[in-house]
Parts: sequence; structure tokens; C-alpha cells
Amino acid sequence: MPYRTNIAYTYDGSFSGLLCCIHESYYAKELPAAIFSYENEITTIFPVKEITTNEDFAQKVENSIISKISHEALHHVRYCYLSCAPERELIILNFLRLSYKTGRPTMNMLANDAVRKICDIARNVSGEAHKYKGFLRFSEHNGALAAIIEPKNFILPLLAPHFCDRFPAEQLLIYDKTHKHAFIYEKGQHHLLPLENFDPPPASESESTYRALWQQFYNTIAIPARLNPNLRQNHMPKRYWRQMTEFK
Repeated sequence: MPYRTNIAYTYDGSFSGLLCCIHESYYAKELPAAIFSYENEITTIFPVKEITTNEDFAQKVENSIISKISHEALHHVRYCYLSCAPERELIILNFLRLSYKTGRPTMNMLANDAVRKICDIARNVSGEAHKYKGFLRFSEHNGALAAIIEPKNFILPLLAPHFCDRFPAEQLLIYDKTHKHAFIYEKGQHHLLPLENFDPPPASESESTYRALWQQFYNTIAIPARLNPNLRQNHMPKRYWRQMTEFK
């Protein structure tokens, strides 16, 4: 029986919801022309099927990726899901359709377009998360450490464990201005919440002093004779500067 292609899927935007779309595609023998979340609804000429999130189905798909392909494949699927790549859901579906056929060797098939795409996207997400682990700047507000980021990809879930490990005794808030989400950590408890806006209070006197010290340190260690603006922008692109203390 051929797969039905004249259909589109919509889901709740969660990772589990996306895995349920994969499950539906296989068991309903459908190859959707589009997959999109409720909040990113698109105009399509095809009938739209709403996919209900079922954690059992999602876990079944996740287990099958690990057993039939690899942990690395699941890693790439997760990172692609967190990306800002257009049609990321279809990229994941096409990758998994190939992977279920070819099994563990799939990740080495870099000449294949489906594999190359998801590998490039995962590398981009991982690279941005790595940069923010060094570029993120906290400010102290009433005993809590707060930071604002403006990433292209939704890397907040990747950053959170790193900073929880670094500052286990602190109260942390990291606000993703691009995707309108905040990560909150306090006393071993953490939450990832939607937050439309976050306006930190004015810097206290001690915080202003620390910022000035950091700016002075940054300028002091610079070697004017070796200043290379182009190289600096390669390592620290300008889009990161807006929330970095040393450039304010």
C-alpha cells in the first residue's frame, strides 16, 4: 500500500509531540507534505491532521531510534528539533525514514542529503550552545544571578545543565529573549517556563562596580599592537555583543 502524501500534520510543538508525528506517519502509512506546531500554523492546500501527544508512543519512537539506529542518531534528532532550521520536522522525518532502512551505518552516510542536513544543523546548534557557555554574562540582582541571551536556536535546554553544575549553590535565571522562555534554578530545583518579557532591575552599586572592573580587566589585557577586529568577530560574532558586559 503506497504512502499517502496529500496531508499535513500539526502538533503541540513539544519533542514528544514531534515523535508522535513520526509514529503516526509510519503506522498510518502517511508521508506528510508539512509538519508544523499549533503556534506556527502555515497555509496549506492539504487537509491538516492534528496529532495528539501520547507519551507512550513518543517513548516507543525514542527507544526504536536507539535500538535500530544509535544514541548518536537520537542526539542529532534532538538538536535538530532545537534548531531554527526551516522545515526541521520534515528534515527529521526524512532522516529517520532513511535510518530505519539502513540502521547503524546511517551516521556515516554523509554524502546522503538527509544525513548531511541533520548533521549540519546539529553541528550549528552545538556550536552556538558552546559559544554561549563562554559568552553568557550574569548580573547579580537581590542575591540572584540573571542573564539574557538572544540565540538563533533554542539552546536554553542545552545551557541549563552546564550552569547548574557550575553554580549549584546559586539562584539562577537565564532568559531567552528570542524564544520567550526562561530557565530558573534554585536549591536544586529547576524549571523551564514560557516568559513573554523580562526586564531586570537597575544594577546595584556593587553590580555596577563589578561590571566596571570586568570592563577594565578586558581593556587592560588587550594588546593594541595586535588588535585584529576581523579575527575577533570570527571568534565572537557581533550578534553576541548586545548582552556582553565588556561591550556596554
